[in-house]
Formats: sequence, structure tokens, C-alpha cells
Amino acid sequence: MENKHSIQELTLEEVMGDRFGRYSKYIIQERALPDVRDGLKPVQRRILFAMNKDGNTYDKGFRKSAKSVGNIMGNYHPHGDSSIYEAMVRMSQDWKLREILIEMHGNNGSMDGDPPAAMRYTEARLSQLSGEMLKDIEKDTVDFVWNFDDTEKEPTVLPAAYPNLLVNGSTGISAGYATEIPTHNLGEVIDGTIYLIDHPNASLEKIMEYIPGPDFPTAGILQGKDEIRKAYETGKGKVILRSKTAIEPLKGGKQQIVIHEIPYEVNKAVLVKKMDEIRLNKKIDGIAEVRDESDRTGLQIVVELKKEANAEGILNYLFKNTDLQINYNFNMVAIDNMTPQQVGLKHILLSYIEHRKSVIRKRSQYELNKAKKRQHIVEGLMKALSILDEVIAAIRASKDKKDAKNNLVKQFSFTEEQAEAIVTLQLYRLTNTDITQLEKEAKELAAEIDELQLILASEKELHKVMKQELRQIKKQYASKRLTRIEEKISEIKIETGVLIAPEDVVVSLTKEGYLKRSSLRSYNASRPEEIGMKDGDRVIFIDKMNTLDHLLILTNRGNMIYRPVHEITDLKWKDVGEHISQTITNLGVEEEILAAFPYKEIDANKLFVLISREGMIKQTRMTEFSPWRTYRSRPTLAMKMKNGTDRIVAVRLTDYVDNLDVLIASHRSFGLRYPLSEVPVVGAKAAGVKAINLKDGDFVVGGTLVLDEGDTPILLVSQRGAVKRMLAQELPQLGRAKRGLMIFRELKSNPHRLVFMTDASEGSVNLITQKGITKELEIAKVAISDRMSNGTFATDEKKMGEVYEVYPTQKLDEQV
Repeated sequence: MENKHSIQELTLEEVMGDRFGRYSKYIIQERALPDVRDGLKPVQRRILFAMNKDGNTYDKGFRKSAKSVGNIMGNYHPHGDSSIYEAMVRMSQDWKLREILIEMHGNNGSMDGDPPAAMRYTEARLSQLSGEMLKDIEKDTVDFVWNFDDTEKEPTVLPAAYPNLLVNGSTGISAGYATEIPTHNLGEVIDGTIYLIDHPNASLEKIMEYIPGPDFPTAGILQGKDEIRKAYETGKGKVILRSKTAIEPLKGGKQQIVIHEIPYEVNKAVLVKKMDEIRLNKKIDGIAEVRDESDRTGLQIVVELKKEANAEGILNYLFKNTDLQINYNFNMVAIDNMTPQQVGLKHILLSYIEHRKSVIRKRSQYELNKAKKRQHIVEGLMKALSILDEVIAAIRASKDKKDAKNNLVKQFSFTEEQAEAIVTLQLYRLTNTDITQLEKEAKELAAEIDELQLILASEKELHKVMKQELRQIKKQYASKRLTRIEEKISEIKIETGVLIAPEDVVVSLTKEGYLKRSSLRSYNASRPEEIGMKDGDRVIFIDKMNTLDHLLILTNRGNMIYRPVHEITDLKWKDVGEHISQTITNLGVEEEILAAFPYKEIDANKLFVLISREGMIKQTRMTEFSPWRTYRSRPTLAMKMKNGTDRIVAVRLTDYVDNLDVLIASHRSFGLRYPLSEVPVVGAKAAGVKAINLKDGDFVVGGTLVLDEGDTPILLVSQRGAVKRMLAQELPQLGRAKRGLMIFRELKSNPHRLVFMTDASEGSVNLITQKGITKELEIAKVAISDRMSNGTFATDEKKMGEVYEVYPTQKLDEQV
């Protein structure tokens, strides 16, 4: 029962918060983020330190990687061997690091994402530059801490004779933080650091004269100087990194795109595969072959093009749709004073300079102590040599070494350390030349001590030493810049002609909404009337078009649908087609297709004139229907319907001209003509204005556009099967929203009621009666009568029933 009191009851929040907090602190500080001073994560630091301690350096032979990994894991890094080996391999990959820190024999992976050979097969050693990272570590220059089992000591940071964080960059993800620091040119970074040592208040612009931007080991072209500046200022920013490409001519008028450099950290094999998939899936036409011609001499990817292909256009498409061009996102986070911080360029350099100052001070202090110690010994030896006979006599008279030391201290006032040096002196050192050597050494030590004391006393002298050492590193290791920096980000424009293979096709659309395109071969191999269609459906639109053309489709509920021809499903002429609702989701159950309008380019001078059944009219510019972002799945509104029963009955697309009139005909045989200019041009979502003053129970049957002067015949069909043609201009020009005049003579019994009106002067229409009989009528054969005539009967009302629907016949030449 006593143990009961020692059990603590804690809430889950407390436990999780505490445990996760500790875990987060560990992975932020001890695993995923680099130190701002030496630019290394703990695992990398331990690898370099352990290999250096084992003498596995650039001036000695290579050693099995497994041996190094074992030492690192056993002494400093108690984690999986794979995590150590992976870090070690990355430090040897010259396409990941700007200056490699480890040299490796054997397969250390590739730009294609191939894994390295197992560590039992590869051999490694530190690179010469790594030696500069570790130089002077034995001189108490950095703090050491106990390792995980308190058996060894390891450094908390390396002396780092150059700013490694910028030179080799870093990438990592921890809890709540991620880092992405690009690689830079060693020579440029050193120049910038030296300038900042002399001018600690220098502006970022001035430093950027020395460090203009990242320098990636894979080279490439970096675009966006303003973005680089922003990233250097805040630690965050986005730049564009693109491949270095060239368009080369081939025999037979062909061309090829040759890629010599690809963006940093892009997997070459995946990039080549993606480009080849574009060819296979025919996303663009014009690529004949994609080859990876890289070998030990360098990287080369070739995109061979077909004859007369648009090389520039295809290259732009590849830039936009593959990793041939990438966004590189700066996110410069590093550990500074045990804390993760978003750091700018100047912050990184200043932190490095402070670290280096501390290293030089500690090193100088260590060397000063050592020199003073030696100076003291040398002074003792010189004194002993000057009274050599007495010293020898004193030693010979002593019982043992300890007594001899005591006698020397007592008789000649030597210090304990000097006495130790004298009694351990070998006899051959008592020659005449030795005194001159000791005098020379004493002189050198005095000069060294003066110099070291000056460094420790004077900041200026300290800076001088730091700059001298940095210049030495630059002289020995600097290489030319690889990445080209361009001021502006190039905008990628892709012409439609590049993406789509131009091809003439036949496009058909039915009233119920079945849409398809067929190749001319399929169309010509069938008879036009063999078009695949459901019973009771009919063709609204059929035309020869090109895959580069576009189609606007209007429904009777005022929805406009956009389809580029190349996106219409390619089917055989005998196939029914794909229903519009398979992609457009929010159409009504009773919604039908009213008309379709093909075009090559949106014309700013063209206007849609829309007329509704309940007597509304509007004009809307064609530009309102430029492709919208969600066109694949959603229509856009072309006319607002004021109530649920209204429908669009007529639509025309016309150029903006002055001499056009609107002609509207209603069911009760009223016709109204007035200038189109009286109809305001409004936006797509507007409902429009009143077109005609309708009597109760009346509705608009049709509307069209006619010339204000001249002769424009219109065809009228009544429910009794009476047809007539009359000239539109017979109706006097009135004003908008008037009632209009009769266009059939009113009869007391069984009066004519209009079911159809069109302005077509040729072609034919189909009349459908209530008994399901269809009769085709050639428009040109219908006589022209006056306004009050009731025309002639095309169908027998008693035998066939009333006419309830009339539609124009849609035909295309048999051979197109």
C-alpha cells in the first residue's frame, strides 16, 4: 500500500505535451537541422570527427565504409547504421554537395536515384576540404561533450575554416521546422565573408555583389534576382531553376532539343521517363524520341523532334510540365544558440564570423600557453648548459631522480618543470651546437608569443588572421561558378498549336446533349445518315472543324458550355457520343441543347443576342465566354432566367453593326420588328430587358436578326400545318417592348397559332405532327405571301394531327 503514494496521476495532455515536446527538442537540435556555424547536422559532424580521429584522412588510403560506420555508431551515434551510411554517401555525392566532404570508391549512387552499393563494398576517406573543417580541433578550439555512454568526448561544433552552411547548403525536416538552404560558390562566399569582416554594417546589396546567388553542383540557370534578394533578406523565397538547353538542327530538316544541365536535386531518370510519357500519351505532337545520352564525360538528354515540329513551343511545354524547370523554395532555417531560426544571408555570415573569431582566440590561447611552457623549459635548459659542470656534479651527488630534481631546485633555483626537463635530458644533447639551437628556439618562441598576444589583444589583428586563412582556402579550393543567374523570370507561353496535333474532324451535337468528334476517315467511310443517335433525338449541330478550334454550346436554360475541339471524345461516326452530363455535373433534368457556335478565336466585336420564351432579350459580348477555369466540369451563365419556367428560344451570334433589326414572333401570331440598337449590351449573368409585350397565355416562338432595309424572307409554320414565307420588312419598324402586328390572319374558328419561325432562305425543315409523322419541307419551294396571308398547307391536320415541333435539317457534304 505504501507504493500507492508514489504513483502519479497525470492527464494525457500533460504526458503527451511533455514527451512530444522533449522529442521535438531532440530532433530539432540533434538530428534534422544544421548548425549555423559549421553547417553540419550532428550525424555529419560525428562522421567527420570520427573518421578524422581514426586517421581516415585524404592523405592516407581509403578504408572500408563499414568500418567507419561501425566506429561512428559504436562511439558517437547510437542510431541505425543505414542512417549513418546514407549521410556519409550524401556527403560524397558531387551532384548534391557543391564541395564534397568525403571521397568514396565504389558505387555511391547516381543522379538517376540509383541506390549506392552496400557499405561492405565501398571505401571512403575524408576529402582534403574536410581537413579544413576539422583543422585545429585538437587545440581546444571548440567545446566537447561526453558521448551517449560517457566513454568518449565529441565536439559540439567543428572549427570550420570556411562557411560550410552556405557552400554545401542543407535540407531537412523536423518537428514544426523544415530547412532548405541552397549550395553556393566557395570563392564567392569567402569574398563576401572577408568584405563583411571589414564592413560589419554592410548592406545586403553590397554583399550580393560578392555572393550574387546560389551555385548548384548541377549548374543550370537560376532566374529572379529580386526573389534571391528577398530570400537572402528574410530566409524565405521562391526562385525558378531551369535546365540549360539548346535546339540543334539535324539532317532532313529535323531538330533536336539537347539538355546539358538539369535543376538541382531533380532525378534524371524520372525526368526522362516523364518526357517520354508525354511523347507516348501524345500530350503534344512533335516528339519523335527521348534519349538519355549521359556518360562518364557528362550529362546529356536528347529530345528528338519530328519534321516541322515547333521546337520552341515543345521546349516551353516541357519547361512547364516537367522538372526541366522547377521552383526552388528557399527556407533557410538553422540552429543558432541552440534555437532554430529563420536566417538571412547576413545573419549566417555574421554568425560564422563570430564562431571563427572564437576558434582563433581559443587556438591562439592554446598555442600561447604551449609556447610559454616551452619557453620556460628552454630558459631552464640554457641556464643549465651555462653552468653544466655544477649541474652534473649536483645530479651525480643525488640518490635518485627525485632527489636530483630537488637538489637542482634548491641549489640553482630551477623550477619543478625545468628540473624535470634537465634530469630527463639525454647526454648527446650536451654538445656545443645545442646551445645555439636553444638560443634560436628561444628567439622563435619569443616572437611567436608576441604574435599570439597581439592576436588576443587586438581585434584588428584577429581579423587579419581570419582573412588570411580564408584567402588561403579560396586560393586552394575555389572553383568557377556553375549556375548562371538571370535577372528576370521568363514567362512561359504555350501556343495551342504546339499541344494539339492539328486535324480536320467532323463534330456533331444532338438536342439531348450527345457530343462527339469523328475523323474524316470514319465520317467518309459511313453514310451521313448513319450517325449514331438515340431514338427520338436529333442533330442540333454538325460541322467540319479543326482540333485547334473551339465550341460554345448553349442550353435552353441559359447555361453556356465551352469545349475545345481537341478535348471532345474521338469516336466513330456510328457511335452515339459522350453525353455532356458525364463531365458537366449541374445541368437540369429537362435541360436541352439549343445551339452551338464554332470559332477559332474569341472575337471582341461579336455579340450574342438571346431571346427568351417569356419575352426577355439581351446582348452579351462573346468575350464574356472566354474559357473559364472550371469549364471542364461547370457551365457558365449566359442569361439569367427570372423564373423556373422561362427558357431561351432563340440565339444569334452577330458582328456589332448598325443596320440590324430584331424580329420576334409569338405563338398568337404577333410579329414585332425594331432596331437591335434598342437592346442594351449587358453582362453574362444579367436577365436582359423586355423584348415584346405579350398577351396573357402568349409566348415567344422564335426570334431572329434581319436587315433594317431590303428583303429578308422569313418562314412561318402554324400548328395546323400552314406554311408561308413573307418579307420581314413588311412589318413596320416599331419600338422595343411593343405588342407588334399580326403575321397570320386571325380566324374565328380554329385560328392559326405559330409554332416555328426562321430567317433561312434555303435548306429544309422537318415538321413533326402529333401522330409522330415527320415531313421534310424545302424552304425555297414555299411561296412568298403577304403579312395577312395564311399560306398553304404542308400537312393534313385531320390525317396527321397538329404540328407540334419544327426543326431545321442539319446536313454536311457527303465527302468532307
